[in-house]
Amino acid sequence: MKKIILLSVALLLTTSSCSVYETMVNLSRLKFKLGDVNNFTVSGINISNKKSLQDFNPLEIVNLTQVIASGKLPASFTLNVEAKNPNDGTGGYAKTNATLKEFPWRLEINQVETISGNIGAPVSVPGTGEVTNIPLAMNIDLIELFGNKGYENLLNLALALGGQQGSSSKLALFATPTVSSPLGDIKYPGELKIIDQSFTN
Repeated sequence: MKKIILLSVALLLTTSSCSVYETMVNLSRLKFKLGDVNNFTVSGINISNKKSLQDFNPLEIVNLTQVIASGKLPASFTLNVEAKNPNDGTGGYAKTNATLKEFPWRLEINQVETISGNIGAPVSVPGTGEVTNIPLAMNIDLIELFGNKGYENLLNLALALGGQQGSSSKLALFATPTVSSPLGDIKYPGELKIIDQSFTN
């Protein structure tokens, strides 16, 4: 009887270990990539339809000049992070839905450390292989971060990020996700570098 109990316990532990391992492998296959930059404003001026400094009207230029003279140049935008869960039940992997419980991040612009934050609520990433968008709200002061660049360079940087032809190519997001699972929360062992060129896992 004792042997049967010990065998049952050993089998349970083995099955549990395999389940834990499989779950961790599946969740570690989540992929992340930077998407678009949306709703970029500089001192309240939306620049998403502007290509160059010539696209600012005289009233906007006066507004910007006054704000810069005060020693500040606030900017806000939405950085979209694309998350993909490839665990759709094909390729030998079990279908596994994932929920991002924590996503502490820090942002670099042109390799300059800027701000940090986290998601405000858990984000579900279903095991379908499709992209789930995670919008992150960003608020920075361009003069505080890049004040030595000069007026025109600051606005050109803003346009390169959030203008009509802007992109997230000058951005890098570093994040350490925590994913909820039936076995408890699983925190990534290290920080991920997320860029716009390819999915990172």
